[in-house]
Amino acid sequence: MPRKALKPREKRGMPKGDSVYNSVLLARFINKLDHRGKKSLAEKIIYKAFEIMKEKTGEEPLEVFNRAIENARPLLEVRPRRVGGATYQVPMEVPMIRSTTLAMDWIMEAARNKTGRPMCEKLAQEFMDASKKEGSVMKKREDTHKMAEANKAFAHYKW
Repeated sequence: MPRKALKPREKRGMPKGDSVYNSVLLARFINKLDHRGKKSLAEKIIYKAFEIMKEKTGEEPLEVFNRAIENARPLLEVRPRRVGGATYQVPMEVPMIRSTTLAMDWIMEAARNKTGRPMCEKLAQEFMDASKKEGSVMKKREDTHKMAEANKAFAHYKW
């Protein structure tokens, strides 16, 4: 939590790339996975997951990770709009930053909901599933898109 509040219309910058792959996207994922201020533990988990992915797929793990995030990103979502006393679920396009954040959150949530294995193995499996466009993360994305499609009639309320 920052000590000083942001001024209106001021945005935070992106983190620097991570130490091994120099990827800003991976650095963001590590920061999101960071639990109770133990960033070094989050880095160990991610890099161990990358080793597992390299063994199982034979591909470069950063490419699998990027493809997984890209596949899991939602293009549309529904946002509530209150019009004349009624609340409508209005489908809207998702900005790039928010869509990648949602994809990261969904992948972490899916990995945390699995039981019985270490986190690095669960994360590696989620990354591989999402890169192949299968698994619970892709189901969540499809459900989001279906909800937006079902509420297409309220698209004219978007402003």
